Amino acid sequence: MTIRSRRSSDIIPLPSSFSSHRRHASYSTARPFTSTTCNAATSTQQAENTEINIQDSSSNNIVHVLRSRGLLQEITSPELEAAAARESLLVYCGFDPTADSLHLGNLLGIIVLSWFQRCGHRPVALLGGATGRVGDPSGKSAERPVLSEALIEANISAIERTLRHLLTPPSKNLPEPMIVNNLDWFGPMPLLTFLRDIGKYARVGTMIAKESVRKRMESESGISYTEFTYQLLQGYDFVHMAREMGVKVQVGGSDQWGNIIAGTDLVRRMLGKEDGDYNNGEEDQYQCFGLTFPLLLKSDGSKFGKSEGGAVWLSPEKLSAYEFYQFLLKTTDADVPKFLKMLTFLPLEEIDAIEQSMKAAEYVPNAAQKRLAEEVTRFVRGEEGLAQALNATAALAPGSSAKLDAATLEAAAADAPSAVLSRDQIIGQPLADILVAAGMQPSKAAGRRMIKGGGIRVNNMKIEDEGHVLSEGDLIEGRLMLLAAGKKNKTLVKIE
Repeated sequence: MTIRSRRSSDIIPLPSSFSSHRRHASYSTARPFTSTTCNAATSTQQAENTEINIQDSSSNNIVHVLRSRGLLQEITSPELEAAAARESLLVYCGFDPTADSLHLGNLLGIIVLSWFQRCGHRPVALLGGATGRVGDPSGKSAERPVLSEALIEANISAIERTLRHLLTPPSKNLPEPMIVNNLDWFGPMPLLTFLRDIGKYARVGTMIAKESVRKRMESESGISYTEFTYQLLQGYDFVHMAREMGVKVQVGGSDQWGNIIAGTDLVRRMLGKEDGDYNNGEEDQYQCFGLTFPLLLKSDGSKFGKSEGGAVWLSPEKLSAYEFYQFLLKTTDADVPKFLKMLTFLPLEEIDAIEQSMKAAEYVPNAAQKRLAEEVTRFVRGEEGLAQALNATAALAPGSSAKLDAATLEAAAADAPSAVLSRDQIIGQPLADILVAAGMQPSKAAGRRMIKGGGIRVNNMKIEDEGHVLSEGDLIEGRLMLLAAGKKNKTLVKIE
């Protein structure tokens, strides 16, 4: 049998033992943990080439892996370690479609899922087709704006593409990701069914006591009933996936702790018994766990993942690989070791070596930042995206003589000043005139002096003839040109 994500062409196979009408669902990939390994990637090898056998020591299980990398803040039960050692677990993290791209802050949830995957567990990415229509009040001072149905569906499709790319197994022997949409079970559910079968298990006192709810209730704007019910919707997600798919673990950011607790409590209330007297082995079958990871913060306590232009988006349609790489390259020395542990799959020994090298007298400034930027960009944008970022970085480096192409220039366009000129303003015109038209020199005379002094480059090629006249050959693909006055003053000229 299969689950089909609504309004999506992707079909997610479930084992033959699955039945939506059975209370005791089983999952065929659950198996004794006999040969599972946790894979950490190095700079020159794929993840499958470097392995940490988590059976060699109790310190190498998934819980320890996450804790040692600063990716574990709270856990509902220490028994998760034993459960992870016994069988391959299904582990889920939710992603609401509030935008058409995930951002750097969301990457931690994906990385935690990926670590579970590298240790032999199956990642489940839950798209909030239903919860995204309600809005999570956690960490918000006001209610989220209501998005149109069409926009929510477009956001879901875009986020799903990103998740499928990032959760592709790094080696063939690791579990494939599972992507589901909670609109598939909330969409057909009548309100009365929700209130009767789910709402009766919720305790209003407990819901009000949540910090996110309490703060909003104390605020001037208050909290709507719609947002108030979010925690119950998220809690039932866990119940549904535990019962129908065999999911046993939910992960989320530290701000999701209350919602995760609500989920594990609802599982206990709906699938177990209040006094713990389970029948027919249900205690093991429906034993569920919650785990949170810290928010991505810099050493000064501010959030990491926000640039001057806003969020650092994971989608290439929202942010070029060059801009993504450059954001990471600007990480402070104090934050690099921490982010190498949290945002990459490099072995801890290698990260420790990088941290020690930063203290050496011969350390090359920003070498550690380059490694961080390369590893994260490679994971998020792939080898092609990394190559694009490196080429653009080289092209825009002060005094660069790197050969340029249109793709490289366009990748760097958002980070460089630009000017739009007509073809008539360029072809057959003196370079000194164009420097003025592009706003790079105050006068033609100043432009000629700069050219004569060897300070002007066209597409990274030095021009020393003060009377140089531009031709079609000076344009890249007939539409772009990079002008440089000195080492750092660069302008991308776009031909209209």
